[in-house]
Amino acid sequence: MKIKAAVLEEMGLERPYAGTLPLKVQEVDLEGPGPGEVLVKMAVAGLCHSDLSVIDGNRPRPLPMVLGHEASGVVEEVGEYVDDLKPGDHVVFVFVPSCGHCAACSEGRPALCEPGAVHNGKGDLLSGAIRLSRRGSEKLLHHIGVSSFAEYATVSRRSLVKIDPELPLDVAGLIGCAVLTGAGAVFNTGDVRPGGSVAVVGLGGVGLAALLGAVAAGAETIVAVDRLDSKLDFAKQVGATHAFNADDPDIVEKIREATRGGVEAALEFAGSVKALELAYKITRRGGTTVTAGLPHPQAMLSLPAVSLVAEERTLKGSYIGSGVPSRDIPRFLALYKRGKLPVDRLLTHRLKLDDINEGFDRLADGSAIRQIVEFA
Repeated sequence: MKIKAAVLEEMGLERPYAGTLPLKVQEVDLEGPGPGEVLVKMAVAGLCHSDLSVIDGNRPRPLPMVLGHEASGVVEEVGEYVDDLKPGDHVVFVFVPSCGHCAACSEGRPALCEPGAVHNGKGDLLSGAIRLSRRGSEKLLHHIGVSSFAEYATVSRRSLVKIDPELPLDVAGLIGCAVLTGAGAVFNTGDVRPGGSVAVVGLGGVGLAALLGAVAAGAETIVAVDRLDSKLDFAKQVGATHAFNADDPDIVEKIREATRGGVEAALEFAGSVKALELAYKITRRGGTTVTAGLPHPQAMLSLPAVSLVAEERTLKGSYIGSGVPSRDIPRFLALYKRGKLPVDRLLTHRLKLDDINEGFDRLADGSAIRQIVEFA
């Protein structure tokens, strides 16, 4: 079938992207679902820093590729052997398809699925198939098994979680990345508990989803850290008890003083070594530092090794919120439905596919929190 999609052909183009147009919106061909696959009509697709890091070249991917990975939609057609979804079902996309039988999946850690990581790196689906093309025979690669910047997507069944059809699809579209990663880092990786203290470093869509998660978890002290005062003001509106500008040269001392020696859990979402170092410094003795940011692959971290032992410190990575998507996505949507996780407040811009390059300009300069492309 013929569909409209946003194709990335070259990384590292200069900003503003509204002028250089790294994403070319064009007509492409999409094959229907093979065995174990599903064709989904896209409802909304979110703009995420993980997409931006491919556009600017910080996380290289094979090209040409249809970008996008955070989305929701409605099932259009199912392939052979798919018996638990049907046309009309509402779904959220997950950007690591879990095979269900590798070592990580067998241990209940589908976010670390080994075949899923391999195929995501190659730009094909979990089956090894490539369903996108143009001009007859030129293959277009899939972005981490999803490619949601398109009117339709053919994906592995393992890339989808069925949701309650009564929930709004624009909100559901944020759950598979921003909320699963941010709130998941709070509940699963950081083990934030009622009455605890937590810091969120980096207030993009994922970081602010983590802040909402900390509020929902019942944390008593919630410290927000960012370089933009506008983000800090918003963080205080949605539950932060303290806010500090990351450019303040005395920020470490101020946070440690405000939290009586540091926070129990510091969560970093900025994707920079400097931000992670700050998160580590504001974690108290015996506390846990969690990083869910994705810095450049060559970036290196240096820490005083003795602190890990002498202060019983823990440093943990969190990928997709250390979550089980089939369990956590319905849970987070249930929290939203009850008013405990108001992720709709993160939505700042709604745009059409043709405006996607302007959207990434806003994401890059920090003037947006979460933006969605609407396909309806």
